[in-house]
Amino acid sequence: MTISKRTVKINNHTRFTKFIASIGVVLCLAVSVLANVQAAQIDGLRVWSSPNNTRLVFDISAPVKYQILRLSNPDRIVVDLNNTTLSRALPDRAPGNSVISGIRSSVRNGQDYRVVLDVNSQVKPKGFLLKPTGLYGHRLVLDLENDLVSPSTTRTPVQTATFKQSLPPTQVTPEKYSEKRDIIVAIDAGHGGDDPGAVGRKGTREKDVVLAIARKLEKLLQNEYGIKPVMIRQGDYYVSLRGRIRQARKLKADLFVSVHADAVKNRKAHGASVFVLSQRAATNEATRWLETTQNNTDLLGGVSLDDKDDVLASVLLDLSQSATLVASVEVGASVLNNLKTVGNVHKGWVERAGFVVLKSPDIPSILVETGFISNRSEEKKLKNKKYQTKIAKAIHQGVNQYFRKYPPPDSLLAAITDFHEIKQGDTLRGIAKHYNVSVADLRHVNSLNNSNIVVGQIIRIPTHEDS
Repeated sequence: MTISKRTVKINNHTRFTKFIASIGVVLCLAVSVLANVQAAQIDGLRVWSSPNNTRLVFDISAPVKYQILRLSNPDRIVVDLNNTTLSRALPDRAPGNSVISGIRSSVRNGQDYRVVLDVNSQVKPKGFLLKPTGLYGHRLVLDLENDLVSPSTTRTPVQTATFKQSLPPTQVTPEKYSEKRDIIVAIDAGHGGDDPGAVGRKGTREKDVVLAIARKLEKLLQNEYGIKPVMIRQGDYYVSLRGRIRQARKLKADLFVSVHADAVKNRKAHGASVFVLSQRAATNEATRWLETTQNNTDLLGGVSLDDKDDVLASVLLDLSQSATLVASVEVGASVLNNLKTVGNVHKGWVERAGFVVLKSPDIPSILVETGFISNRSEEKKLKNKKYQTKIAKAIHQGVNQYFRKYPPPDSLLAAITDFHEIKQGDTLRGIAKHYNVSVADLRHVNSLNNSNIVVGQIIRIPTHEDS
């Protein structure tokens, strides 16, 4: 059979046409699939406000490319999300005390979405994407840092020492006590805001439970002579782990107590735990301090590492960390012993771990796991207000016992050596003679206007050196 050259050319052309067509179909399918992969929806917007930060969390169906612009006159933050649509309406304002005065949004370039945040002061925006985890899917997080509230970095001497069981306080504190200060206890309620922490089988969220316990602990410590509690997180908002440490250092805290509720796969696990920093984590943190700009910061003892050579700086930091870890173990053991009176503890000793919030080299720090929220029985207990109070009292008692034993030398509590409960027949003069102190100092330390005392009243005995 004879095939002409023309027939061959036609057949080749047909094959080529079909090949090109097939490539076109494949390319169209690839573009379609790619478009479907890249397209995203905004499914919601959640906003939390803290004293120094406002956090916005966009719930999105898939990762997105985004741009953040900061504009002025008037001040506003613009967020552009590429190839993104809106599945439900966004709120037009932020709840609570936020720097955001209004929220506007619209389609841009036909396929992108723009969100405009009107702000009432200058803020520094920072955005990042989060992968799905736990209850949440993909998220775009936008943090707006502001300076609405700046925590004090100095300790103010207490002008009048008061105690709820004493008679009305005097208005003037003697000069020798005026330079004494309160002991600062930083209370850190774990998680918060878009970070719920562990979630129990009944939906109990760790962030809610630990904030309730932390607030009860704060109230208990407020009634203690010479102790001033400060909340790291005062509401339902997120504070970064390093941010919690920085805040405690700005407040010049003498102790950092982080409150959590544990969760593990083994739902039978139960009991409270107390953690301090592990030695390995402490070593790694020391290296981090010496390698970063943090070494420009003074330690609480007033020693700067900035002007020291590497060897001396390392030695000073090691000494600070060692003393801090010893104190952490001591206060941790005191808290754990008191938790044993509330119920079972997970282990009978203070455990060690590398939790970030424990890594301050100069602040004794403990992390209290109040129980296992993953355990059905303990989840029920942790939701109970009376049980929360028991946990708070145990932590309070442990902290109080530690500082009675080891008060900072410049603190008001260091001026006290003993406590005396008034019994029938006691007089202020007789008590002063028994403890070899003056009546005047007894009155000053206990804020008494006169020498009248009542049975059951607890008074503090000043040090002999101050009498």
